[in-house]
Amino acid sequence: MRYFIHFSYDGTAYHGWQMQPNALTVQQVLQGAVSTLLRQDTPLTAAGRTDAGVHARQMYAHFETEKLEDSEQLVYRLNSLLPEDIGVREIFPVPDEAHARFSATGRSYEYWVSYQKDPFLRDHALWVKQELDVRAMNKAAELLLEHRDFECFSRSQSDVKTFICDVRRAEWIQEEQKLVFHITADRFLRNMVRAVVGTLLQVGMGKIGKEDVNAIIKSKDRGEAGASVAAKGLYLTRVDYPESLMIYRDDQAGKSHS
Repeated sequence: MRYFIHFSYDGTAYHGWQMQPNALTVQQVLQGAVSTLLRQDTPLTAAGRTDAGVHARQMYAHFETEKLEDSEQLVYRLNSLLPEDIGVREIFPVPDEAHARFSATGRSYEYWVSYQKDPFLRDHALWVKQELDVRAMNKAAELLLEHRDFECFSRSQSDVKTFICDVRRAEWIQEEQKLVFHITADRFLRNMVRAVVGTLLQVGMGKIGKEDVNAIIKSKDRGEAGASVAAKGLYLTRVDYPESLMIYRDDQAGKSHS
């Protein structure tokens, strides 16, 4: 049977999600724990691959195994085995054709900016030492909803087949002691959010304007966009799937509470 595993992690100690030689990754740790408890090699396929230092408040992966008699017990045992910076929330059955990456219909990210030097955010937010023009940044962010080709924000020499993304939300919101950029799209290019934030920060500092951002997007040239900001401030916050797929989770929850 195919199952989805719903989990989150602090990416500070890891070289991203994807398994790599000679580097500690989230996939290596989580996949190892699942394989140990199921007593079989259990590859995990995630909704996406986050870069080194990036965090995920919501992530999904799928795996294959025999029917689980008690998925809640497996969650408990996994959390007992895993380090404190990875947490499993639930495991539930999905249709055989469900795919953690390709079945996803949307993804949301946040990027955290702190105006103050905060030791508790040193691994979780970018410290900016000057005031930003948030209104101008939001005006420029609106342009992301008007375009679809974001090659200018893609990692150089990327091997993707298309640079087309449907951006559905892009806005900065002041939240207590930090400024948070919220962005949602059907898909994202490698390094895209960090490049977008780096460019919008240039707007906030008064170095470029809204029309410059429009020209950057039209240029399709990564060299024209701002530098990528530090990975530590980036969070994958939500992955969306069709209701027809997630209803299996609701059924599972109903059984466990009946």
